[in-house]
Amino acid sequence: MDSKDELVQNWLIKAQHDLLAAKKLSIEPEIYGDIAIYHCQQSAEKAVKGFLILHDQEFPRTHDIRLLIQLAIRINSSFEHYQETSEILTPYATEFRYPSDVMQPNPEELEDALIKAEELFDFVNSLLPDKIKIS
Repeated sequence: MDSKDELVQNWLIKAQHDLLAAKKLSIEPEIYGDIAIYHCQQSAEKAVKGFLILHDQEFPRTHDIRLLIQLAIRINSSFEHYQETSEILTPYATEFRYPSDVMQPNPEELEDALIKAEELFDFVNSLLPDKIKIS
């Protein structure tokens, strides 16, 4: 495996770890929704960055999944389907990370973020060459 393939695979491994962490943090009896939803955002961000690296697409240092999706659309128009996902997940990079009036996402919001993050991860993984897909 060449170094670029390894780098892409490592981004997807990190994205998968964020997704798995989000799922574990969302299970009773102790749900940590604020942390889980952050990891949903991180999973999506890292998966799309891995895709962009695979296609030699430079991107700025950002947590804005909306911007990353726009760059990915230039390579594969199927990413258009994930524009709403990027709108939903991007704010979770900061929304619940610091004390505020709303300290936790509601259960429906968390469930939606988990579903959307997993769908985006699975989509990106499906676009990878077999030798670097995450199982």
